[in-house]
Amino acid sequence: MAAELKFEKVNGIDLHTLGGTIDAIRKDPELGKCRFRARNQWKGDTLNRSEVTDFYGAKSVQKHKQAFEMHADEPPILAGGDRAPNPVEHLLHALASCVTTSLVAHAAVKGIQIKELESELEGEIDLNGFLGLDPDVPKGYTDIRMKFKVKTDHENLKMLERLARFSPVYNTLIHGARVDIAIEPK
Repeated sequence: MAAELKFEKVNGIDLHTLGGTIDAIRKDPELGKCRFRARNQWKGDTLNRSEVTDFYGAKSVQKHKQAFEMHADEPPILAGGDRAPNPVEHLLHALASCVTTSLVAHAAVKGIQIKELESELEGEIDLNGFLGLDPDVPKGYTDIRMKFKVKTDHENLKMLERLARFSPVYNTLIHGARVDIAIEPK
């Protein structure tokens, strides 16, 4: 695939690099196994900070060019200081950014030009579950709606809808993931 794609960029995606990655993983599927990680520290009241410095991929640890920090807080109605988005807003951001990136990259490989792309997300959470007031109410999102507006040729829209579903975050949300929690003394 990399030979076919040459050094072309579509939607800002370097198809030579992406094609090389695809070819390498096709030849050695173990290269595609990744482990992403984050460290989080409580900073007081409802504020906490996560740091991302590296991940495991292509059979080795890959260092980011810089450490990334993400802060989370709660709004005043939940006793927070409103100093950062809350975790469920971060989840909407993760979903939006992952679907966007997946859609743009997969479209580029298929030669689909995207001139503009934006999305709006909205999710439903009933605090009766989170606050433990009603054991029958789910503690997290029950519905999330994503609406994309894209500037592209009209005949691409159905294909883009299919390509959006390659997003790992989207797939984690709709299929679930095993999450293990361990709490130890410090």
